[in-house]
Amino acid sequence: MSTLEQTTTRSEGHRDPWGVKLERVGKHQDREAYRLLFEHFAPQIKYYAIANGIASHAEELVQEVFVSIWRKSSLYDWRKAAASTWIFTIARNQRIDMLRKMQRTSAEISVETEDLWQIPGENEEEPVTALHRLVSERRIRDSLKHLPEEQVTVIAKVYMEHKSHQAVADELNIPLGTVKSRVRLALNKLKVILQDENV
Repeated sequence: MSTLEQTTTRSEGHRDPWGVKLERVGKHQDREAYRLLFEHFAPQIKYYAIANGIASHAEELVQEVFVSIWRKSSLYDWRKAAASTWIFTIARNQRIDMLRKMQRTSAEISVETEDLWQIPGENEEEPVTALHRLVSERRIRDSLKHLPEEQVTVIAKVYMEHKSHQAVADELNIPLGTVKSRVRLALNKLKVILQDENV
């Protein structure tokens, strides 16, 4: 292997794995890569919706974001932004579009495609850090107080610690179906609470 090939291999080894999957979707319409992206980012986008005032449209936001990912993934450039930065910018823009359709806001301005690359940092954890800030907001903390302790535990592990449902089931030594049921019940109750508070 030449020095150039070795350098390229090392560089790819340090690449954002989600960026690699995005490229597979963009270049090859790789459905398995798309499925893995969905499993990783869909719960985060759903919680982003709940934390940002469109709890009743969380599923719709996830759907719209992933339609955009499928259509626009060929435009993704790993050298300009981490995959999570790129995906959460799409989520932000889709949320603004939804709010406009609901005639609830006209103050926010959508980020243009070229502006997307100006978002600082290529660290995959950066949008996750932003998500942590959302989770720490008072209204979310207050809402969690209304949930049973076992639901708060799984919600915290899935959405704040970003663990898979299976990992949570293994950690808590409970069936996978129980974890999924508690997450579903908790999200449904959070939606009601946040809607009642006109979030």
